[in-house]
Order: sequence, then structure tokens, then C-alpha cells
Amino acid sequence: MLFSTLPKQIPNVPIPIASKTGIQLSIKREDEIHPFVSGNKYRKLQYNVLEAQDLAHDTLLTFGGAYSNHIAAVAYAGKVSGFKTIGIVRGEELALETQLNPTLQFATDCGMDIKYVTRSDYRRKEDNDFIEHLQHAFGNFYLIPEGGTNALAVKGCEHILTSDDSEFDYICCAVGTGGTISGLINSSEPHQTVLGFPALKGDFLQNNISKFVTKLNWELITDYHFGGYAKINPDLVSFINTFKSKYTIPLDPVYTGKVVYGVMDLIEKQYFPDGSKILVIHTGGLQGVAGMNLQLEKKKMPIII
Repeated sequence: MLFSTLPKQIPNVPIPIASKTGIQLSIKREDEIHPFVSGNKYRKLQYNVLEAQDLAHDTLLTFGGAYSNHIAAVAYAGKVSGFKTIGIVRGEELALETQLNPTLQFATDCGMDIKYVTRSDYRRKEDNDFIEHLQHAFGNFYLIPEGGTNALAVKGCEHILTSDDSEFDYICCAVGTGGTISGLINSSEPHQTVLGFPALKGDFLQNNISKFVTKLNWELITDYHFGGYAKINPDLVSFINTFKSKYTIPLDPVYTGKVVYGVMDLIEKQYFPDGSKILVIHTGGLQGVAGMNLQLEKKKMPIII
């Protein structure tokens, strides 16, 4: 069964970089955990799906945008684990589209029931009255929050780091809803600093993360969101394509592309002390590349290879 055991040991891939200061960089290929439930989505869903089974639920309900990695992962995880799945998707105008984008098509093919809601309704996703409205509409379900972040998700993300990772001085990851970095902080060693690179603008992440951690060895680097969630420019596309060509590691444009871009830029700017050992967590998200390329083509911009 998909979540019955922890995934196999994930390799850290050294990235040879030209550094006169002795800095070493590696990437943990969490994206290779599973082809459809990869990276942090596997980690976040594992204990939630097991909890839903223990509570005898037969339906998973969650929230996400039109290109959400989380929506796609829940749809597949529900399919192979015997759950019905419901996705509450932001943007009622999507119901008028004549063709689903690759993410929503995949979710639908996995049997997910997609319900489009207005952006104002979507902002109520944590309100009790809105949840009750959904229960009246769909019956009883196990609720997984947007992005999958809750205490069980953080517990799952605590397994990302292993004893072999204690050699690293810095642990770097992209930040969406805060669950992944919270797990990394909780399992980090006292000598390590955890750096989060938010994919979106806003100050709410500090509070989100503080709900799940007590350690103080972490910081958010807010200079590499490229304008906000799912925002991208030709410079980032070029970086992602060059990185893949040079190191044969694909990056996604919403999360991992931005954190790797940020880390490489900080190395060049001598942010890290001489001799630092840096580990970047590849959190997956590659399913979103196809949808992003559709948007880039519409804008007549270079696509991600």
C-alpha cells in the first residue's frame, strides 16, 4: 500500500559549483519518492491518509488552485488508497473552460470530484460555517487543509532529514504553507540553520510556522518569490533550463526553481560562511510544469524544457 511504510532512503546529489570559499552544495531528491505523490506531498499525506483510514472515513476533501500539486497528489493518493476525493478549487471561471488544464485533468482521471468556488468563498476555507456548508453538500469527509499542512503533515515532513544529513550546516527549502519547513526545523540538529524561501508574498508564514515549532534556528529569505505565487519570468525559466541541462535535475517554476536560484545567488553574494555545507530539499512539484508551459506559450515566453 502507498503509505504503509516510510519511503526508501532518498539520495543527496552533490552539485559541483565553482566556489573559492570551499562551499559544498547538495540536493536531496525528494521528488523521486513517487511519480505521482512526490516530495513533500508524500510526506504530508502519509499520516493524514492513515488517520483517515483509522477513523473509517471513505472520502477526502481538500482545497487548491488550478495547478495545485496538492490537488493532484490527493487525487492519486485517494484513488490508490480506496477513498473518494473532492477538490475545492479556487476560481469559478474555470468551470467555463472547454478543456481542463493538465493538473485538473489528471485529478479528474483519478476520480476526484472538482467543485469550483469563487475567490471570496475560497478565502473562507478555514471558517467553520463554510466547512459545515461543504458537509451538507458532500456528506461526511476527512478534511485535509490547503497545501496539506497540519500537525500530521509536519510529523511526516520530520522524516525528510536523516542522521546522514547531520553533516550539513544549512538546510534550504521552498515554503508554501509552512508545513515542510516546520518538519525540517523540528528534526534539524542544533548546529544547523534552516532557511525557507517563500514562493509567495506576505508576512503570514512566520505565524504559520511558529504554530508547529519551538526552535529558533530558522529564517525566511523573502527575496526570491519573483513577484508572488506562480509568478515567473524569462530569467527564472532560463535558470531552470540551464540547471537541468548542466546537472540533469529538473526543477519546477513555482517552488524548487526559486529556492535553487536563491541559494545559488546567495552563494555568489557570499551570504554563506566559508566552507559551509548546504543541503537543498527538492520538494517535487514537477507535475505543474506542463500547466505552466501552457501559460508561458500564451504569453509567447520561452518554455521549461
